[in-house]
Amino acid sequence: MNTEYKIAQDTYWVGKIDNREVPFHRLILAKGTTYNSYLLKTGKPTVIDTVDMEFGREYAERLSQFIDPMDIEYIVINHTEPDHSGGLAALASRAVNATIVCTEIAVPELQEMYKLHSRNFLIVKDGDTLDIGGKTLLFKETPYLHTAETMITYCVEDKILFPCDIFSTHVAVEKLFSDEAGFDITEDFKGYYSAIIHPHRRYVRTLIEAVQDLDIEMIAPSHGFLIRENVRKYIDLYDVLSRETTEGKKAAIVYTTLKNNTKKMANILQDCLKENHIGTEVWDADKSSAAEILSSIASADAVFVGSSTRYADMIGNLEPILQEMKNMNLEGKLAAAFGSYGWSGEAIEVIQDYLNATNMTVQSTSEVIKSTGMIHVEFPIRVRFSPKDAEKVQKIKNAAEFVSDLLLSAY
Repeated sequence: MNTEYKIAQDTYWVGKIDNREVPFHRLILAKGTTYNSYLLKTGKPTVIDTVDMEFGREYAERLSQFIDPMDIEYIVINHTEPDHSGGLAALASRAVNATIVCTEIAVPELQEMYKLHSRNFLIVKDGDTLDIGGKTLLFKETPYLHTAETMITYCVEDKILFPCDIFSTHVAVEKLFSDEAGFDITEDFKGYYSAIIHPHRRYVRTLIEAVQDLDIEMIAPSHGFLIRENVRKYIDLYDVLSRETTEGKKAAIVYTTLKNNTKKMANILQDCLKENHIGTEVWDADKSSAAEILSSIASADAVFVGSSTRYADMIGNLEPILQEMKNMNLEGKLAAAFGSYGWSGEAIEVIQDYLNATNMTVQSTSEVIKSTGMIHVEFPIRVRFSPKDAEKVQKIKNAAEFVSDLLLSAY
């Protein structure tokens, strides 16, 4: 069914079905997937999202069979990841008159990814509309669902929501619509949510608010089935899943401090974790017994270890505890290093090395970006001098919130 398929008046699916067991975000998609792209043949013909980069040339050539690319006026890119924007370069080379519509953050990404510096871009913000000749598109920004530049698009007249990754399933569909699937797609729907969306669940609240007042008769996502029956069931399911709490989860926070700045960081971590329903036990390694601390670590779901830096190393009684942790079975626990410093902060890296020598899942900025696309979460958590200004406090809170979300999604 890799062809043009009408889903509404003047609106067509022009995507690509991929039946392979596709590697995707560290998963193997046993049921394959689809890359859904849509063509609106209005007075100002518009394409919404494209396909994976691997199929970009094939996609552009096939689309040319349905419409003269020179007639396309707009190409809407909801999300810049290559499984959605990958056909943009090939399409833009044919649709030379088209303006690319996206969020402000997406512009430099698309320019760099596809060498589009000379192309016209239309930057849209939350609540903006665009007349495409007989139909109106409404745009809602949905940052971190699941990367910073993401938005969703709603066709007012057709009451179709184009939410990109949101509300997707990873199934190489034989029939486009979920009501024609011949089976209940709920488990596939929930599976996609758990793997892709759930680590960003706090941002789902923004999504629910964004679509709450929209009259939606069809959801046309970027992967898998389109939904036209019981639409609210699936929106409500996201609502329910995003409200799950982390009750029963526990974190141990262990630190040593020189001028109380690392202690202040530990207190901020504790407060934020508590706000997210994570039980916490906080230990000053210089004032508590190693046995108590190690017992707390053994029973925790997440472990934060921090120290101030002096003479390029940790201070106090932290090292014996970290040494003993290497001999413990801590598999499956989350771990993060933190600390304050005045110059170069070597102690934080020393802690990170110790944690990496355990069998815990140690958080790092590179892994966060790779797995979620989040660029505002930093690990290890480093603060120069006192964590007293708002930016430093927010950095610590971002890390605590990220671990809170992982505790729910990973266990």
